[in-house]
This record gives sequence, structure tokens and C-alpha cells, in this order.
Amino acid sequence: MQAVEQQRCADGQWCPVEDRCGACQLLSIPYARQLADKQAAMAELFGGLAGDSVVMHPIAGMDEPFYYRNKVASPYAPGRRIKPKALGGGKGTKGGKEAKGEKRAAMTRAEKHALTHEILCGMYAAGTHRIVPTDSCLIENRIAKRIILAIRDLMPAYRIEPYREDANTGFLRHAVVRVGHTSGEVLVTLVTNGRQFPGSKSLVRDLVKRCPEITSIVQNINTRQTNVILGTDEIRLYGPGFILDELCGLSFRISSQSFYQVNSSQTEVLYRRAIELAQLTGSETVIDAYCGTGTIGLVAARGIGGTGHAARVIGVDETAAAIRDARANAKHNGIDNAEFIADDAGAFMRSLAAVEAGRDCPAESGSSIDVVLMDPPRSGATDDFLGALVELAPKRVVYISCNPATQARDVAYLVDRGYAIEAIQPVDMFPHTEHVENIVVCMQPCVEYSYIHELCERRSNGRRQQRGVRSAWRRTDFVGRSRRSDG
Repeated sequence: MQAVEQQRCADGQWCPVEDRCGACQLLSIPYARQLADKQAAMAELFGGLAGDSVVMHPIAGMDEPFYYRNKVASPYAPGRRIKPKALGGGKGTKGGKEAKGEKRAAMTRAEKHALTHEILCGMYAAGTHRIVPTDSCLIENRIAKRIILAIRDLMPAYRIEPYREDANTGFLRHAVVRVGHTSGEVLVTLVTNGRQFPGSKSLVRDLVKRCPEITSIVQNINTRQTNVILGTDEIRLYGPGFILDELCGLSFRISSQSFYQVNSSQTEVLYRRAIELAQLTGSETVIDAYCGTGTIGLVAARGIGGTGHAARVIGVDETAAAIRDARANAKHNGIDNAEFIADDAGAFMRSLAAVEAGRDCPAESGSSIDVVLMDPPRSGATDDFLGALVELAPKRVVYISCNPATQARDVAYLVDRGYAIEAIQPVDMFPHTEHVENIVVCMQPCVEYSYIHELCERRSNGRRQQRGVRSAWRRTDFVGRSRRSDG
């Protein structure tokens, strides 16, 4: 037991609910060893795909790997039943039975509206919907955590019932707090099980008084019986309804629905390395696939800290709201060499490949797309997207992924069709968890490639490689099972 405690305190930190919460799977491992293990896992995962000339860059870790999550979400749920307080009065009290009766009547009226259970907030235990109450967390922003607790403490005074998931009753489901990394602005989203919010003005006033860092509060209405945190309807309760933050020298507007990386300092590292590895010179046309709100595409269009930039960026994402945010972010930053299109990334790439195929002399002029930046969801890219990518044959593909297992599967697809891995750059976006963010750069095939000729072999060769990749990933310690998402 003594050895375990020493290991837990190896970085000078200790979490009392580590075993029950399960969100920080690696907290008991010294951070330097976490980085070494993640580096080894990436080397093993991509070892069968990478040639001798591939540059495996050292993993980019954090100098201070604590309190880095600038987005904190907490459910609220009823806990243990609160025992009613004993009545006073009676023998030895002036007024005797009369005073006791009056007090009983007053208590009855109060109890009719009083909360009957404790209010829990914190994290879900691993693999359950059972809340592990926490008053502090080693990876959550401390201001955000303080606001989560302040909301809990104010709920009884305003007779706000926490949400009961099994019965779909109660009012407050979640609170989501976003803190601007550089701006310090704070957005609080109160997710409610109904639109009517009695006492909301007074609650907001008291909350801002307790936590003056707050710059905006919105009510998000979610009446569905679902695990999804946010609904679609919102009401602005305080401030502008969004915050502004800076990333890589650009300013971004962040609302409750916006996707924005939860570790801003490491996001800057990630984007800087991705743009450096893209080797932009100012003349390239770049596709930003799965672009979301356009963060990395806009960084590519402007450049960062002396790195090169693209001549033109085309961002594509199927979420219309994200594209609206991307266009607004481009306008807000005065960037006119980036455009954003609402479309499925695979469908857009197929359409673009068809246009390229119809050109008079495609073999002489080459593809009009020089670089593809891609950051797909955890499930990876689709076969349609990858097939169109191979047809377009951009000179360089910069693949960013929060799930190296599916990334390796997709890279195997490209390697089987003539692409070569040039460089691999792991980034530790979520210290003390099993997650690894990874960048893989692939170069255009050096020999002429016929997509149609290879299409018939895709299922046999490609799927065999995918199975091998999955097996290699399972042999590592990092399978990406954390319940915390990034967005």
C-alpha cells in the first residue's frame, strides 16, 4: 500500500476519488512515464506502415499537465434523502401547544416546496451513470469547477430540483462552463428540462455575484430523455450569449454549441506542428476536411508565428451551424482567402475528383489541390472520402486524429494505394488519460497510380491491413476509453 501511495504522489498531486471516478486512468503514473509509454504506443501502432525514412517526432507534452480543461460539464442529480428537521416548541416553551401548532403549519408549507434529497454534481463513475461527487479536480479549470459548485449551492434557495434521469423529472440537468484560455471570459450554460425558469433573474444575479468572472449565461432547453447533454433551443439570460478567445493569433467566437478544443495551450502546439508539417509556402490550395468551425483552416490561411500560409483554403463540414461559425470567424479575423462549404466531406471530395477527372490534361497539370488537412471524428474517414482523396492525389495529406486506431486504419488504406508516410507527431492533449492526439503526414505517390485498377483489391488488401492495425493497437495500453470528449 505504501508503494502505491508513493506512486500516486510521484508528481506531487493526488486525487481522493481516482479509483471511483476513472476519468484519469493514468494519474498514478508519473507524467514523464506517461509520455514515454504513449510515444512507444504510437511507434508500435504505425511500425508496420512506416518506412525507414519516416521521422517519428517526440511526443509534445505539457509543462504543467494539470487544470488544463477549459470546458467543464457536470450533471446534477438527487443524492441521499434529506431527513426532515425536528420540530421545536412543546414542553418548556412559551406558548406550548399553540406555538408548536403554528410552527408545524409553517414547516408544512415550507416542506411542500423544499428539496427532499441532496444535490450531487461531479463526474460519472466509469461505465455507469452514477455520479461521483467531487469538490475539486486535477484536470478541470479551477474557475469552472468553482462555478459548478456555486450553482449546486444556490439550487436549494431557488427550489431548483436536480434532474432524475430514470423518471425524466426535475429541472436542472447539467451545467457546462467554458473559460477563454487567453481572454478569461466565461460562458455558463444551464441545461434545463423545460423552458419556464422561475426566479432565473435572481439566480443569475446571485451566481454572478458569487463568481464575478462570468461574462455570459444561457439557458439551454433539453426535454428529451437522452444521454446527449445539449438541446437545440436556447435563451440568453446574461451577457452576449458567447465568449471570445484567442488561438494561434486569431480570435474565435465560442457559443454553447461550438466545437472548441478543451485544452487550448496544447491545441496551439497541435496546430503549429500541423501547419509546419504541411510545409506551406504561400502558393498552395488547401482543403480543410471535417473543418468544424474552421480553426485550423483559418490558421493555415493566415499562418502562425512565422510559419508559411496557404494561398487558398477550402473548408468543408456537414454541420451547417459549424460552417456559419467558420464564416463568421473568417470575417471577424479579416481573412479573405478561406471559404467554407456545408457538405459531407466525402461527397464534396467525390465531386471535386469528378471535376479534376474532366480536365483536358490532368496528367500534365496535376491536381489543383496541393494539401489536404483532415481531422475526422473518432470513427475516422469513410471509404468514399479516402477513395476520392486518392483520386485527387494531393501532394501532401496532414491527418490529425483523436483516435490513432482509426487513423492507422485510414493511413493503411493510403499506403496500400501508393502514399508514403513522411512524419508522425504525437501530441499529449489530455494528460493523465489514455488519449493521444496524433498527426500523420503522407506524401503523394512517386509513381503513376490507377485508382480503378486497385479498387477491386481494396476489400481484401485494405481490410487485412486494418485487422493487423487493430491487433497492434490492442497490444498497447492506450485504447482511448476515456469518457471525457473533447468537444
